[in-house]
Amino acid sequence: MIERVELFRGREIFIFLAVLCAIFIISISIYYYRYVQFLSIEPNILTCKVQSQYKKSKHLHEYYILKLKSKNGIVFYTSKGVYIGKIIGDNVTVKVILNHLTFIEYLSGFYAKTKIINIRVNNSFKEKLNYLIAAQHQNQNIAMMYEAMFTAHAQSKLLRRRFSALGISHLLAISGFHLGVLSAVLFFIIGLLYKPLHNRFFSYRHVNRDIFIMVALCLFWYVWFLGFTPSLIRSFFMLVIGYILYDRGIKVVSMQTLFVTIALLVAFYPVLLLSLGFWLSVAGVFYIFLFLQYFKSLNKIYIFFLLPLFVYLMMLPYSIYFFHIFSIYNPLSVIWTELFTIFYPASIVAHLFGFGDIFDNLLLKLLALGGHFQTISISGYSFYLHVALSLLAVRFRVFFYCLNLFALFFFIYCIKYVT
Repeated sequence: MIERVELFRGREIFIFLAVLCAIFIISISIYYYRYVQFLSIEPNILTCKVQSQYKKSKHLHEYYILKLKSKNGIVFYTSKGVYIGKIIGDNVTVKVILNHLTFIEYLSGFYAKTKIINIRVNNSFKEKLNYLIAAQHQNQNIAMMYEAMFTAHAQSKLLRRRFSALGISHLLAISGFHLGVLSAVLFFIIGLLYKPLHNRFFSYRHVNRDIFIMVALCLFWYVWFLGFTPSLIRSFFMLVIGYILYDRGIKVVSMQTLFVTIALLVAFYPVLLLSLGFWLSVAGVFYIFLFLQYFKSLNKIYIFFLLPLFVYLMMLPYSIYFFHIFSIYNPLSVIWTELFTIFYPASIVAHLFGFGDIFDNLLLKLLALGGHFQTISISGYSFYLHVALSLLAVRFRVFFYCLNLFALFFFIYCIKYVT
């Protein structure tokens, strides 16, 4: 077997990083120009899409939070003291009232007072698809769960909390895991259709390369259709870059490859630096690569069972630190994640043929389990220690074992806390 090589050797990576720094400066300058333009326009009237809508309360006073995204990509939050109906997915024209807005707030998403001028029902293909999905379910939460999985529709607070308690919020929000399952299914289906044609008419072409191009085009359309969410951008480009490197005999499962991919994405899309979803997605891939770095020689059956368990333990401190929710059923997320590789494509087929409610009873029982959770926290020092051990483990095996011990003790602490 021919040994695969690293992407860069010696000084090449410094030249590459210098080029990316120049691209990053240009990209951030464009964002800053848009920021200055946004501040200079008075009155600031924007047409936005309502991405999420939920109720909050403070001092016995209830109000509603709206997450809005303008046509030019500005994401911000506003609040309304009265209920104006369910308008998730609809288009609204608002007058934005700004007191003070920093550049960092502009990039990461900010709060602004607004006056709604107009509300228009969104009759896009995406919203019609959500309607068809919801029509196959009697329970609103189950319908919303499928809408979140298929079209990246906004999740209710109840769904987010219960799936977070079960440790499977990564299955609800479309991410690289979903793209991985979809790419495998598409590769199989397109292969069945294309290979006979290839053998008859295009035998001189590289069959797997042609199939991958078709798969990549399908996935790109899907990512565009869902609005280029940060985790999907990372996942799609990692998939494309990974195949290009693999096709040229370069190591794919490599920390250098992961670093290069992150650097490329941040250079062209600086707003990812401030996206929690993006960095959680990166952390998941990092721990997959870290496990394979030390255990790639294991039997594939062992890897199949041990890898999800390892990633679960490594990501648990992140989950507790950012979301503060844990349940006694949380460890079962390893099993749910394995089963999801079958459930996800099966549920897509079920909805295509009009019996999308086939799993509803099981999902209702799963949601009921997610209702039993405890609020738990982790100190910043413990979390940063976990991150530091993770980075050191890339170079030093001893820190890899320390990392595993830390994660195991933290897991035992969580179990004791909720019981």
